[in-house]
Amino acid sequence: MTPAPGSLTPGNGITFLAWFLPLVLLLCFVESSIQQEEALGQGSIKNLVFSKESTSAITRKLLQSTDDGDANRIGTECTKDDIVIFQGSTAPLPNGIPTYTVQIMNVCVSGCSISDIHVSCGWFSSVKLINPTVFKRQTYDDCLVNDGEPLGRGEGLSFEYSNTFSYPLAVSSVACC
Repeated sequence: MTPAPGSLTPGNGITFLAWFLPLVLLLCFVESSIQQEEALGQGSIKNLVFSKESTSAITRKLLQSTDDGDANRIGTECTKDDIVIFQGSTAPLPNGIPTYTVQIMNVCVSGCSISDIHVSCGWFSSVKLINPTVFKRQTYDDCLVNDGEPLGRGEGLSFEYSNTFSYPLAVSSVACC
């Protein structure tokens, strides 16, 4: 008697594993993705990014400098890399125009204050009014942060803007205090 095609026999066990194992891996991936989407839906981006299950978090290792005795910095001055910009979507305006929240932070590790922060911002504009002492477009592709005043170590500011699309924002220049 010959076994029916596709039946589980010792000869077909390898075939069964060849399609069953990838299916199990796919289901695990889908379940993990659903959990991450639920975390985002509940406004828990902190839990998603910093969870032990998250494998997409990027860590940054600071190298120690032996030049001038300051073991917390690479080099002697602050740089534009010490200012970071986070941007994300928030609830749209009642008329449906998308809204975005921007956070700008000084992440300098050696306690430096950074002033005259300029951001590359294209033709930045917003339907929603932004306090010009917080963020203001001066000319094309040049926006000034905090009215040029310094942001101390660990300090930051945030604002919301509304437009049909988000603007790519990147720090273009800074002055060290």
